[in-house]
Formats: sequence, C-alpha cells, structure tokens
Amino acid sequence: MTFTNQLFINGQWVAPVRGGSFDTIDPANETAIAQVAAATAEDVDRAVQAARNAFDHGGWPELSGKARAGYLRRIASLIRDRQQTLAELEVRDNGKPLPEALWDIGDTAYCFDFYADLAEQLDAQQEKAVALSDERFSSVARKEPVGVCGAIIPWNFPMLMAAWKVAPALAAGCTVVLKPSEVTPLTALQLADIAREAELPPGVLNVITGFGADAGSPLTEHPDVDKLAFTGSVPTGRKIMQAAAAEIKNVSLELGGKSAFIIFDDSDIEKAVEWILFGIFWNKGEVCSATSRVLVQRNLYDALLARLVEEAERIRIGNGMADGVLLGPLVNAAQYEKVQTAIARGIEQGATLLSGGKRPNGHDKGYFLQPTIFTDVSEESDIWREEIFGPVVCVRAFDDEAEAVASANRSRFGLAAAVMSPDLARAERVARRLRAGIVWINCSQPTFTEAPWGGYKQSGIGRELGEWGLNNYLETKQITRYDSDEPWGWYIK
Repeated sequence: MTFTNQLFINGQWVAPVRGGSFDTIDPANETAIAQVAAATAEDVDRAVQAARNAFDHGGWPELSGKARAGYLRRIASLIRDRQQTLAELEVRDNGKPLPEALWDIGDTAYCFDFYADLAEQLDAQQEKAVALSDERFSSVARKEPVGVCGAIIPWNFPMLMAAWKVAPALAAGCTVVLKPSEVTPLTALQLADIAREAELPPGVLNVITGFGADAGSPLTEHPDVDKLAFTGSVPTGRKIMQAAAAEIKNVSLELGGKSAFIIFDDSDIEKAVEWILFGIFWNKGEVCSATSRVLVQRNLYDALLARLVEEAERIRIGNGMADGVLLGPLVNAAQYEKVQTAIARGIEQGATLLSGGKRPNGHDKGYFLQPTIFTDVSEESDIWREEIFGPVVCVRAFDDEAEAVASANRSRFGLAAAVMSPDLARAERVARRLRAGIVWINCSQPTFTEAPWGGYKQSGIGRELGEWGLNNYLETKQITRYDSDEPWGWYIK
C-alpha cells in the first residue's frame, strides 16, 4: 500500500500537485488505515489529458475488441489472485462482513471477464448494414467508443462499482478517469496497480482520489471529458447532470432508491422473512436497491412481523473480519449520524419502533447500529418516502393487490421492487405493473452481470451491466455511400 498517497495518472504513480492528503478510516474502530492523496483541479486536468491523449493518439480505440479483451482478462486474473487481500481491504475501508466482500471481489473479476467476451463480440458486430429505400446508396451503422469517460463511484461497493464502469468502458474502446469515493478509496487504488501490472497502456485508466468539490466537480466540468458515469445520491446526480448539460455531455446516472417489497398472504413466512432480512440488512442496508419498504398482506402481517423481529434480533453484529458477523458498522460517522437522525425523525412522526434502532451493547467504538424495524408507518412520513441507506426497514399492511401496487409505485424513486407469492401468474402480473427498472419475484437483491441495471424516475438515467452497460460507452455512426455511376444530377446537368 505504499502508493496510497499518490495518484495514478498516465500509467505512473504521481504525487498530487498541491501535496494534499487525507485519512481513510476503519469504521469498526474509528482509526486511520492509510493516508490518501487529495487531488485538485490541476491533477484532474493531468488525468484527463492523459486519457485524452491515450484515446486520440495512443491507439486504444483502434485496437481490436479481441486485443482489448486480453487486457481485461489479465485484470480479471490478477483480481482473483488478490481476492483475499482485496476483500480484507474492502472490509477495513467499508465495514462490510468479509464473506460479502469476498463475494463482491469475485463479482468484480467476473465483470471484467464478461466484458472481455463482449469486447470480442464487438469485432463482428461493430458494423451493421442498413437496408435503404434507394438502391443507388449503401449504408452501415457503426458502433464507436464515446471517448474519454469520467467515472465517479460510491462507497457502498467500492471495487465492484468501479468494475461496472471501467470494464465496459475499456471494452468499448474508451479511456477512463476514475474518481472513487473519498470514504473508500483503497481498492480503486489497488485496481490501478492491477491495471499497471496487466500492462494496460498509459492513460487508458487513470485513478484520482479526493473530495467532491476539489476533484469530482472539476472532472464533471472538464471540457475534454466526453461522457460522465455516476453512481450515488440524487442531489449529487442532479449537480452532475447540470454540469453535463452545459456542454451536452453524454451522461448515465444510477441514483437513489426506496424500493418496495410486496408480500402476499399465500407466501411462506420463513422464505419471506429470509428475503426481507437479506433485502435490507445485506451490506448494512447501504444498498441503493434495498427493499426498505415492505408491504405485507393483512392476513399474514402479525405472524410475519413476529418472526421478522425474532430473526432480526439474532443477527450477529461486529467487525466484518470476525467469523459469523452478518452486520458490520456503517461506513463512517456522517452516515451513522444520518441514519440515527432518520430513526429519530420516524419516531417523532408517529411510527412505532418495533425493534433495534440503537447502538448494540459492547460496541462503544465503531459505527454500529442494530437492525431496525418500524411499523405503523405513514406513507407521508420521511422514513417511508426518503432513502435512509442503512439497516432500517418500514413495514405496512395492505388489503388487496391494487392497494399494494399503488403504494409501491407512490414514490419519486423507481430503481427496484420485489413481489412474493407462490401464485406466479399474480406475481408476474404485479411485476409488470411496478414502476421500477429492476423487479424481483420471490427474492430480493440478486444481481447478475448479464442483466440490465438501472431505474425509473429519480433513480437515474441509462442502464449498466449486460450488453446495455457496453452500449453506455458506444456512439452509433451512420456511414452512407453513393454507389451509382450515374451523376446525381441535382446541380450539374
């Protein structure tokens, strides 16, 4: 980790121009892990110019998809070689339990392999003949990389979110300036070192660490950035969209959520409880798609709540490196205070705190919080309407399908939703009525690299993952040719 106080620009580790740095904190014990370089606008410009040169003159876009795939597969292999080390680093930086971090790093490697496959396929699919109504002309539609991409990622899945942007961008032939969250920058720096070891050409991937105002804003506003890809909060996404609008930049945004989980009364209680727990307490509830609004049909409501509380109170809380821990600390002090404020606001607005909501006994240091369950929650209350991004679930009863669907859709967000019932005809019908970009049936949160990811309404613009993720980083060009030997005849007679 000797390079943590440096930036990765043009294939080299360099000091920030102004020499600034900041500490990254272990949320389990509130101690500093490492000192990290704090980039400013000058560093952003260096990184963007390196990416610009690699795109315009370095030959990266001109490489075949197969050649680019080779680099991606080397990156995937190196990630797998370091999986344990990377996962442990993710635990220390983010707080998530080690089994979850190992899962994330495995998915990260698979993401690079998956986009290596799509890069190879792009060779055959790059140009497509277009049928025209005039036989004197021929035309092709050609896919080309969009250019230099500024990628800004959040702190909840640090390395995986980097892969979701970097892998398809590189597969498409783009170059990238990656800015990780200042809260969890360490695995992004490891990714830079892996790219160096994989001999990725200089400037193709650049990694700058720093704060939003000092590094993120200059990146979004830089005139030589062709595309912005962001995952994070709605307020920050709004600012990025405004910055992109100034120069009509290509933009994709994956923003917040307040996802509903509809459970019908013919559902198995044990299965429902397990998926509710996973849907909100996995990754400490710091998940944009977390099913934090649970709607339970009235006949099942009381029995399900009893089992839900019983199982939630059995969840082991602690340092993510400890065996058997399922709930680690929240990521930092600011997020801990935000979640505590939301809980207090829920109580103030009349909701019943059925379980949790406090610091667990024996955890005087670290940002630990009990799994929290609210009932009697008004649809007008803040905890029902606003994203909390923590281990807090709100449960309401409903009487019929129409009421449940209407309640689920009554949100400014539309990232994800879930429905549970053994009546698959009903579950499929409800899934198609839910206004969300991702809908799960009889489960919550499984995420596959092959399938599209993104939301409706204020949950974002565009889709990541699968072929849709690759298309985020491609432009479509029309090339039309006049093939006739006859003069066109409009001007020269």
